[in-house]
Amino acid sequence: MNPLVIIPTFISARARKTGTSPVNTYDHPTPLSQSGELERCLKALTRVDGIGQIAILVAAEPHVEVKAFEKVQHIANEFPSLHTLIIGGTELMLIRQRMEQLNLGSLDEEIGLVGYGAIRNLGLVVANILGFDSVVFLDDDEVIEDPSFLLKAMYGLGKLTRRGIPILAKTGYYVNAQGTYHSMSQSKWYNHYWQQGAAFNEWIDAAMQGPRLSRSNHVCGGCLALHREAFRRLSFDPWIVRGEDLDYLLNLRMYGSDIWFDNQWSLVHLPPRTRSEGLRFRQDIFRWLYEYRKVEYSRTQIDLQQVKPSSLEPYPGPFLEPGITRRIKRTAFLRSLGRPDKSAYRKAAKAATGGATAYAQKNCTKYFGFQHIWPELMARTENDKILHTALLQSAVRHQIIGETQGQVQEAQTGIDPGATSEIRLNLADE
Repeated sequence: MNPLVIIPTFISARARKTGTSPVNTYDHPTPLSQSGELERCLKALTRVDGIGQIAILVAAEPHVEVKAFEKVQHIANEFPSLHTLIIGGTELMLIRQRMEQLNLGSLDEEIGLVGYGAIRNLGLVVANILGFDSVVFLDDDEVIEDPSFLLKAMYGLGKLTRRGIPILAKTGYYVNAQGTYHSMSQSKWYNHYWQQGAAFNEWIDAAMQGPRLSRSNHVCGGCLALHREAFRRLSFDPWIVRGEDLDYLLNLRMYGSDIWFDNQWSLVHLPPRTRSEGLRFRQDIFRWLYEYRKVEYSRTQIDLQQVKPSSLEPYPGPFLEPGITRRIKRTAFLRSLGRPDKSAYRKAAKAATGGATAYAQKNCTKYFGFQHIWPELMARTENDKILHTALLQSAVRHQIIGETQGQVQEAQTGIDPGATSEIRLNLADE
């Protein structure tokens, strides 16, 4: 198979930047003035066997969008052996213009560079336009140490199990800085009602003892492989504020498919330190209340498979049960007593009965409407020659600008910049 490797990267203007809404608040945005983790990630990819095209999606606030793109392009240029395509605001505009020409309507909220789900959808659209048969999602704060990483990523993908079930989506697992795949979440007294880490550890211990491929209850969004038969059929949910990877598993189950866990496929996850656990917990509140409402709504739809919390034990089933709001309030209160960022947890507790509840009620049905459009969108943009040409020309144009500035020694896509006019002529002739 020929996977497109997709790496979203998030850049903020300031070190302590938070989003204006839950959707554009990210866990680890890189300040524009700092180097970040992307360079380390790309350096590791140079040692991966069979690495092909890489698409880097640049998510940044509008007023630093251009500088963020230039920063990412400069980092990518340091690795001329890698074939990188940088997707920023200009490329997104080209895609949106073409979708309007194809009468697909305005999908700015669903496909774009704002929000975890919308960004992943943009990556899937790019893969579809360029004709890739699979994608592998990575995060920019990861390091791949195994040269056979991509080979393992493709193991079983697109094949049938012994029972004839197609494997169209699979995930691996993260190893942390301590060399373990266990969650390091502490079992403190103030986490009595929120044993997320312990529940995950119970699940993965069992999965690691099972066969190489087994049905998964968990998804690592930075170690995720999708066959085109999966991503052409199913999008990510752009309205979930975080946890869009696990949400994709739930979506697949609703639509009659599944994600498989490969206990021999892994990478090292080295995220920067979280600036505020209270803020992250607030995001989790929005996430789980939204997920609960969405799953509840899906049960009213006759064309969807029911997803029951009992089928997702020990994790994440308990977080999809009716008592989730009560658990959130109790956890927020206890953490406000036992942790230093007390005010953040008090605000989080208010969110459970205020903004998070309202957000879930307002948006939990939207994904299913979008899903009626997604397969048609993918069908119309698959191998679209106009968009394919426009994206390649945009990549060449950025490389030429980089050379003029003395930043590029070799064209990223393996194209000789000196032959640019010939390339454009050939592209125009296609």
